[in-house]
Amino acid sequence: MATKYVYLFREGNASMRDLLGGKGAGLAEMTGIGAPVPPGFTITTEACNYYSANDDFPAGLLDQVFEALRDVEQATGKRFGDAENPLLVSVRSGAKFSMPGMMDTVLNLGLNAETKAALARLTGDQRFANDAYRRFIQLFGKIVLGVDGDRFEHVMDEVKAGREDQELSPDELNAIAARFKDIVRQDAGVEFPDDPVEQLKAAIIAVFKSWNGRRAVDYRRLNKISDSLGTAVNVQTMVFGNLGETSATGVAFSRNPSTGEKRLYGEYLINAQGEDVVAGIRTPRPISELEREMPDVYQQFITIANQLEAHYKDVQDMEFTVERGRLYMLQTRTGKRTGFAAVRIAVEMANEGVIDQATAVRRVEPAALDQLLHPTLKPEARAAAHLLARGLPASPGAATGKVVFDPDEAEQLASTGEMVILVRPETAPEDFHGMVAAQAVLTARGGMTSHAAVVARGMGKPCVAGASELRIDVAAGRFAANGTTINKGDYITVDGSTGDVLEGHIETEDPELSGDFEMLMEWADGFRQVKVRTNADTPNDASTARGFGAEGIGLCRTEHMFFEGSRIDAVREMIVAETQEERRAALAKIEPYQREDFAGIFRAMDGFPVTIRTLDPPLHEFLPHADEEIHDLAAKMGVAFGVLKGKIEALREANPMLGFRGCRLGMVYPEITEMQARAIFTAAKQVRAEGVTVLPEVMIPLVQTPEELENQGNIVRRMAEEVGFDGEYMVGTMIELPRAALMAGKIAEIAEFFSFGTNDLTQTAMGISRDDSGRFVPAYVERKVFPDDPFQVLDQEGVGQLVEIGTERGRATRPNLKVGVCGEHGGDPASVNFFVRTGLDYVSCSPYRVPIARLAAAQAALGEVVRDK
Repeated sequence: MATKYVYLFREGNASMRDLLGGKGAGLAEMTGIGAPVPPGFTITTEACNYYSANDDFPAGLLDQVFEALRDVEQATGKRFGDAENPLLVSVRSGAKFSMPGMMDTVLNLGLNAETKAALARLTGDQRFANDAYRRFIQLFGKIVLGVDGDRFEHVMDEVKAGREDQELSPDELNAIAARFKDIVRQDAGVEFPDDPVEQLKAAIIAVFKSWNGRRAVDYRRLNKISDSLGTAVNVQTMVFGNLGETSATGVAFSRNPSTGEKRLYGEYLINAQGEDVVAGIRTPRPISELEREMPDVYQQFITIANQLEAHYKDVQDMEFTVERGRLYMLQTRTGKRTGFAAVRIAVEMANEGVIDQATAVRRVEPAALDQLLHPTLKPEARAAAHLLARGLPASPGAATGKVVFDPDEAEQLASTGEMVILVRPETAPEDFHGMVAAQAVLTARGGMTSHAAVVARGMGKPCVAGASELRIDVAAGRFAANGTTINKGDYITVDGSTGDVLEGHIETEDPELSGDFEMLMEWADGFRQVKVRTNADTPNDASTARGFGAEGIGLCRTEHMFFEGSRIDAVREMIVAETQEERRAALAKIEPYQREDFAGIFRAMDGFPVTIRTLDPPLHEFLPHADEEIHDLAAKMGVAFGVLKGKIEALREANPMLGFRGCRLGMVYPEITEMQARAIFTAAKQVRAEGVTVLPEVMIPLVQTPEELENQGNIVRRMAEEVGFDGEYMVGTMIELPRAALMAGKIAEIAEFFSFGTNDLTQTAMGISRDDSGRFVPAYVERKVFPDDPFQVLDQEGVGQLVEIGTERGRATRPNLKVGVCGEHGGDPASVNFFVRTGLDYVSCSPYRVPIARLAAAQAALGEVVRDK
């Protein structure tokens, strides 16, 4: 039996989105429930995929097209290409997932000199017929024949001479059409086709080809839509909104897509065709005014909109045309909406009984919650802004401020009330104070898990990383980007949600958390099966995360505490010390600060577990590298410049991320682990006496052998005993090396918990430096070597296997082994889904991603997520 490639609207339904695309399935479903839909048919996505692979139609397709066309002719009483009563059609794309404006549409197809004359005779409106033909030549010439659209627009502008389109006379429209045909002849090298059959075949091919057009490909990559889906083609009887003052065309949503308000929202134009609404040629009117101009049509539309929303149980985005007082529905699809609207709509629909709570939880994109948690740019201000460069959207939110290149200056200016943006080639730990002071961070190098990205996310500050178009001259105090030079003190705006770097001071809007947000989170918590912790290094971060619903700390990075105030000086003394006695003396200066910080974090997380990682980074990260800074430090420490510089050079490593760091520091310098463990348990004992319930978990980093963990664990336990802490605590390790995952069975003999450090596990398993990945990973994603940036979305096939192996082998040894993840993947919805399936006990992420992880974990527990792309 031959493959069926063409479905009449009455033959399809909403469940056939894979085959008919979203638009075709919507038209079929509306037809089935009795909505006034102009007759038509859909060519399937399978036909598109065949054409894409073979550059030809599949056998039998055209026969099915013309058979369907005869059915439409019978339904309308018109004939395609007939000189007496011609059938005109639109040819529109329609993929499974909505891709607004990304593919192509041709209207008024079937017109030529004879059918135009018939259209004028039948409507009694020569101007309308001439305008319809002009529009057809313009659209067909641009979309099907590949003529530059500006060529047509120049002619229109010249003839209109400041007038509106509807002010053009029939003769002027006729002359424009003739000039359009000349342009086609000159630019496309062909005569404009008069045969409606040839027009239709060419338009179908053009829509098929638009699936692989640049706009569509870029949109799919951004929205993670598969290239293999293909687009359907919808051929539909034309209805005309430009047949005078009783005709109109418009677009409307059943609820407000920006705010979620339960009220019809949209726009329309009298005496216009569909593209006029979206093209901005004329200013549309709000849909509410249609009630005054066409009351009967408005009431009918309200009834249909409510019927469609009730039928689909979701907000509908609808296109309609009114032809001489008669309403026609041209499209319905699930309406795209802001994060704020998504939450409100989901909660209100559940409260109305339209959907249940599980569906409400499934329906909100976890990533959309970012819009509720961070400042965003005002849309009208963003639209008018000048784009300087684009980097990676490393930490969401928008901020504006004066450019500074030096972290000390950032701190100084911020202390006087100035709003600053810290711009660096890349950040290092010694820039931390400047990052704290800045409104946002911008770097030319680095990826989504670079130092700048991780620290900014932890603080909830916007960050754009890896903006490679920037040419930064720190010494001169300026940067250049795509022909524009920005000097120190100039205003820029950074949008960490999109990666955009914009010139000037652009207004932002502060987020507001509503009762609907709290309600949705409460429902989500009722479904999820894993705990959600946070990565937090300060009491303030911990309090912020707890406010967002964090159930403990999954990663407290002790080294981030070293950069506040004068602490760094003592740390540097410890690093350059020549003897154990000198190191212990320096560590004694650091210990009170550590103890104070741990006590603050324990108080903030009263009743929840706190996982504290012992010192991890390579020591050279804490030291200055410029001669001027080394001179200053030498003077502070009372040592010779040459001696200090020699020590710093001796600590330099060829590959520091695989060098002297993590547990290796504690193995060689056990006094470091002793100091940190003593500070942890002294603080725990102190706050316990205050009535705080404290649950410390000490995590040893970069372990790959049981012996390393045994050595460091013994030190930790000895310190707990020495300070007299008799409460509950655990000692475990980060699994961040492939060997550790493979050796998990033996390591679990000692470890009481595992936490997968997926940032470093990805780095070591894939052999990719996360700080340098921005140079080539985007190209890998673009060429489909990687489905996603592996530092943003977990590589489930490769790195994911190590997580599965480590979890399975660890629990084979210790069945009650607590297993979590503390890399940035803990806040990525797709990765969270994997961790839930793998059986982890908790995920941990930066404070402002806690709600996202909570919702993603709930959706993972509920199974398939109900949402439209």
